[in-house]
Amino acid sequence: MTLKDTLALSWRNIASNKLRTAITVAIMALGIFALILIITAIKAASNSLTSSFSTMGANSFSIRYRDRNVRIGGGGPPRSSSKTIKRNLKERKSNMGKIITYDEARAFRDRYIFPSKVGLALRGPANVVVNNTLKKTNPDNNVIGGDENYLELNGYQIAFGRNFTPAEVESGRSICFLGSGVAKKLFPGNPQKAVDNVVRVDHIPYRVIGVLEEKSSSAFFNTSKIVITTYNNIRRLYSNQTSSFSIGVMVSDIKLMDAAIGEAKGTFRPIRKLDIKEEDNYYIDKSDSIAETLLTNLGFLEKGTIGIAFITLIGAAIGLMNIMLVAVNERTKEIGLVKALGGTRRDIRAQFLWESIIISLLGALFGIISGILLGNVVGLLLHTGFVIPWGWVIAGIFVCTFVGLAAGLYPAHKASKLDPIEALRYE
Repeated sequence: MTLKDTLALSWRNIASNKLRTAITVAIMALGIFALILIITAIKAASNSLTSSFSTMGANSFSIRYRDRNVRIGGGGPPRSSSKTIKRNLKERKSNMGKIITYDEARAFRDRYIFPSKVGLALRGPANVVVNNTLKKTNPDNNVIGGDENYLELNGYQIAFGRNFTPAEVESGRSICFLGSGVAKKLFPGNPQKAVDNVVRVDHIPYRVIGVLEEKSSSAFFNTSKIVITTYNNIRRLYSNQTSSFSIGVMVSDIKLMDAAIGEAKGTFRPIRKLDIKEEDNYYIDKSDSIAETLLTNLGFLEKGTIGIAFITLIGAAIGLMNIMLVAVNERTKEIGLVKALGGTRRDIRAQFLWESIIISLLGALFGIISGILLGNVVGLLLHTGFVIPWGWVIAGIFVCTFVGLAAGLYPAHKASKLDPIEALRYE
């Protein structure tokens, strides 16, 4: 019996038992579907994170009054002695609520002598409406105050208009940049018309001095739905806010990062009035630190998914083996007839092994396709491109082939050992 004949016979037997084949394929597809679905979603989220946190270059860092505490899932802090915990709690309590004030941020900028660019920023109100005389946006825009270095430090480019001047930053005039999404909403067809026009941001009139270029966004932060004014304007109009200043620093060469961070710590500790024995009550974030933290946590999720898929595939292999054993019992007479006509044990083994492998690969096919399609729903929500985890797709095919082979070995061996005379007399 040739390989072509064996495959044809295997496929005919699979097609003749549609319900049983469909159930077996569904069981096999479930494990691969779960794996590919979550891996695809993780890849889409990783792409979005990389895009979201690329607002600052690799040669930048920021100083904040607290860390961002970004973590996915459990995984509490490492165990420590009771003495260490009490000391950390005491230090945390003493440093709690010490936001970076305007005077501290200005003092740092004036005293920091390392060759670099320093920018100050202050968050304004969130979820505000921006409107002109004809149109208005949804209440989903963020207002941020910066200085003349803010755009460069955060990766923004000016499409139309000009940058802030130091005098405008100091005076706190009501001028602003519009993100590309805001400009397109208020001035459809020609966002350039926004320049020199007056818009109302949270009911406060602002003159637009520039429109920002389109920039990659994600579900984590939409860079197009933003209004950027000066930090002194935020201080003047929202004096009741308790937002902390953040300080951005950009060096000319990534090799200078460690030296720049060390100089920043040496400059800022006296400004924060810290004794030599006290811990820092501020945090220094490298531009990619948050993305790295989130990607690490996503990696843990990926490993957990692999474990779940592995357990599911073990169950699928057991189910496939049982179904193949049932097929051996049902086709005992057929096996006897094939042997009586000259079929060898090898032909019988090959027939059942190919049936098992084909069913397993059908499960892989449906699982992979459905997993990629549903996984990319996350990509659509996060505004990333279509993601195909090719490495895991190939791995899934190999794994399913192995599962099909392993599940079919015993039934194929059992079928090949049947005595042809006894098989033909089987009822």
